[in-house]
Amino acid sequence: MRIVALHGSTVCGYDSGRPEPFPPIPSAVTVGSFDGLHVGHRKIIATTIDRAREQGLRSVLVTFEPHPRLVLDTSSTCPVRLLSTLDEKIGHLEAMGIDLLFVVRFDAVFAARSSESFIRDVLVAMLGARQVIVGYDHGFGHDRSGSGATLRSLGVECGFSVDVVGEVLVGQQPVSSTRIRSLLLAGRVREANVCLGSPYLLSGTVVDGQKRGRQIGFPTVNLNLSDPCKLLPKRGVYVAGTDVDGRAWPAMLNIGTRPTVSDDGNVTVEAHLLGFSGDLYGRGMSFRLLEFIREEQRFGSLHELQAQLVADKKRVELYRE
Repeated sequence: MRIVALHGSTVCGYDSGRPEPFPPIPSAVTVGSFDGLHVGHRKIIATTIDRAREQGLRSVLVTFEPHPRLVLDTSSTCPVRLLSTLDEKIGHLEAMGIDLLFVVRFDAVFAARSSESFIRDVLVAMLGARQVIVGYDHGFGHDRSGSGATLRSLGVECGFSVDVVGEVLVGQQPVSSTRIRSLLLAGRVREANVCLGSPYLLSGTVVDGQKRGRQIGFPTVNLNLSDPCKLLPKRGVYVAGTDVDGRAWPAMLNIGTRPTVSDDGNVTVEAHLLGFSGDLYGRGMSFRLLEFIREEQRFGSLHELQAQLVADKKRVELYRE
């Protein structure tokens, strides 16, 4: 999968930031934030790939970085809690078979563009759109004024056809990023994962901690999240999994303030990898959340905490997907 980024009107290499030659190639294109890359998004992406193969086109996914709401809504630092970082999206997309990921660097100037300008200048002139695939609730351009009807109208003029993909139901309810956020905040991670189509990820860099876990036989890695606006699920202990140098490791992961050993109130993410020994400081890691074990609680002593961690570890060992 090739990845490029659009800065203003210049197409650059995603990693290098240097301008790259970018002639238009006949393409099947889908557009959206795709936060979480849930099963509804996956249906849209699969349709895009299918249309490209049927018609001998390049398959293209256009997404925005940062998430448009982080630019447009200035009411708080994180007006939306993200289900996926861009790097997490890239990891999923590489496995799906998209030919080109086109990352639009979203800012106030780009946000002011009309939907017609976006369609003409980006989808058609830059990407060579011959087929555009969007979800049933899609909107884009200034104030999300662009819709399926806007696309169809311009498609007749600009030479592309439009395919609108219907909603996906899980448990007789539509899948949406909003629904998944609610499930995660309630600790219903198994249900959230069904809607996502893969386990929810928490990614970041391993940083130095207070090393309290070592004192009671449960050393942990402390994760500094790669995006401060990433959604943290309900506080508590989870069954999780991670990979180190290509090997999978089961883990029990805690989200919370560690009330038994700390009173600073800071929410942290830390995980104990079962059976692992080694130095992971400074490494980038991603944890797959698999099941909620219990809520965060304060224990009367480190001995009580240790006993509970032994029970938590057993839950991780017995976990089966």
